[in-house]
Amino acid sequence: MYLGLDLGTSELKALLLDRNHRIVALARAPLEVDRPAPLWSEQPPSRWWEALEAAIADLRRGHADALAQVRAIGLSGQMHGAVAIDAAGEVLRPAILWNDGRSAPQCEALMAQVPDLGAIAGTLAMPGFTAPKLLWMREHEPELFARTACVLLPKDWLRYRLSGTRASDMSDASGTLWLDVAARDWSDALLAASGLRRDHMPRLVEGSEPAGALNPGLAARWGLAAGIPIAGGGGDNAASAVGMGLVGAGQGFVSLGTSGVIFIGGERFEPDPGRAVHAFCHALPGRWHQMSVMLSASSAVSWAARSFGLGNEAALLAAAASLDAKGRQRAPLFLPYLSGERSPHNDPGAQGVLFGLTHSHGPAEIAYAVVEGVSFGLRDGLDTLARPSGDLLLVGGGARSRWWAQLLADILDVPLAVCAGSEAAGAVGAARLAWLADGGSEAVVCPAPAVLQRFEPAAGVDATRRTRFKALYEALDSCFP
Repeated sequence: MYLGLDLGTSELKALLLDRNHRIVALARAPLEVDRPAPLWSEQPPSRWWEALEAAIADLRRGHADALAQVRAIGLSGQMHGAVAIDAAGEVLRPAILWNDGRSAPQCEALMAQVPDLGAIAGTLAMPGFTAPKLLWMREHEPELFARTACVLLPKDWLRYRLSGTRASDMSDASGTLWLDVAARDWSDALLAASGLRRDHMPRLVEGSEPAGALNPGLAARWGLAAGIPIAGGGGDNAASAVGMGLVGAGQGFVSLGTSGVIFIGGERFEPDPGRAVHAFCHALPGRWHQMSVMLSASSAVSWAARSFGLGNEAALLAAAASLDAKGRQRAPLFLPYLSGERSPHNDPGAQGVLFGLTHSHGPAEIAYAVVEGVSFGLRDGLDTLARPSGDLLLVGGGARSRWWAQLLADILDVPLAVCAGSEAAGAVGAARLAWLADGGSEAVVCPAPAVLQRFEPAAGVDATRRTRFKALYEALDSCFP
């Protein structure tokens, strides 16, 4: 049995996977995001630990015997978050999250200081990444910055609490702007540009390697075997790829989580910073991937459901699906940039827009506009990447809607497939990385899951609305603050 822990932005998942690839149990614990100022997005790491305790308690209530059989633990998590700890290992401030936009000025300064940053780190400096957050701390919280002894990513802080080990894997470390992604090693030049050194960084391991052992006291309290290894794990997207068996070049997925991601695997480091592509290490040795990222995907749908009285995401999607072809054509347009945007615009100042409202529009038209706008944003990202070699797998909470899956296939003009376990791909990937760290072979551990349903793009889709969507951003770009 293997335990996968997936620390997301809105929830933590704890999953038990057996050697027949059967999900024995899945526990979830919700998480809240704090937004104390415009553009800010934070979570106190103590909240992650409380969620982990709750999820493990849930597993113990119904699956204590399975927990006792766990041979290794794997970690997956939200990327880029900055957890600054002092020499005693105490957290200095709430973690600044991936969708925090306060550090745009620091990004400009970093790019000016290291002009070849994109070629080293595999992407442009953007506020979501970790390095600009530390530069912001150095400028605005100098006393806390001076006390910072180590910077950990969210899942790696959980590892530290679980084992006392300060370590990170290559895929998650790729999102810091401190990694030489081609060399799979920390870059002294990039660290120096942030006022940091190697001794501020955790030890680097591959995602499939052991990186610490479970604390004996926790093992006894949770009903786990003492000393079981904790794998390096992976950033949420790389771990999701492992969970879906996407370990070869040209294979990829679309993720409809809090953010929206298109991920395409590769055999080489292929940066393209000019188009805001993210070229990062995979969670498996000797492999890399390209990725486009939009900051508001399912989170935009959740926002619209709350704001327009539709209750929840499922109700919003049902309302959107109720429109006929004429209703869809009459719907307003939506720019989904509620937290700024990364790919392809690299525009932290971009904002959400509902455009073209009339008295005839109601909740259904607005619901459709929001889902369509998120899908258009994903298409913008896909157009910056190499085309996938086959179907794109659909993962994340948005994968539950078959209607949205078909709309997205139409807009991306790529076949999509929903597979078994896709809603918990990150947690499955974390468990698989634990299995590999326990000596499993990639061929046995990382098969593709069974396809439940395929969505072929419809022929002759009218491109008029997408043309207007792209023109709307271009027209409004200069109006954003």
